[in-house]
Amino acid sequence: MPCTARLCNDCSVNMFYAPRVVVRHVATELGDVHLAATCAGVAAVELLGSAEGLAAGLARRGLTLADASHEPAAAALAARAADAVAEILAGGAPDTSALPLAIGDRPAWDQLVLGAVRAIPRGSTASYGEIAARIGRRGAARAVGGAVGRNPVSLLIPCHRVIAGDGSLGGYGAAAWGGIETALDLKAALLALEGVTARR
Repeated sequence: MPCTARLCNDCSVNMFYAPRVVVRHVATELGDVHLAATCAGVAAVELLGSAEGLAAGLARRGLTLADASHEPAAAALAARAADAVAEILAGGAPDTSALPLAIGDRPAWDQLVLGAVRAIPRGSTASYGEIAARIGRRGAARAVGGAVGRNPVSLLIPCHRVIAGDGSLGGYGAAAWGGIETALDLKAALLALEGVTARR
């Protein structure tokens, strides 16, 4: 593939073939959200993190930051994702199923788990064990929890809807940025926006 190859019409790759991403930041009542999209899909949505942390995570995944004017397809997708995230965090229920995701770089196990998590309807929850059963891996609740905790596109894959088997909140991957208590507060708030209450 030559270095000038184009992907997805307006989505370019650099000389190392790294997909280029456009970053957007959304200010909400629940805090700032940082997200990134390639022309192929949304690659990252982070709550409680920082712009610098997002950029570092994208670099670890081999994704290169680009100016929106150079990647119009990625910029348009990032704008759509930003609008959806803002609506979700305002208590709305946008249809996010049409938003493509760019998580093909994630391990196959994570993709399997996250596909099942994405199917959990708004206002519903599922336990880690239930997700394991849905993907045909009964007894793998702990491994499911690991995959959920590594979800790179929070909200669009609603990992906040996955709770412990006893009905408590369980964990939340955003704890890596804001601490466990802050993360659980956020998870409870996200569920409350959907009319769901779960105990600590």
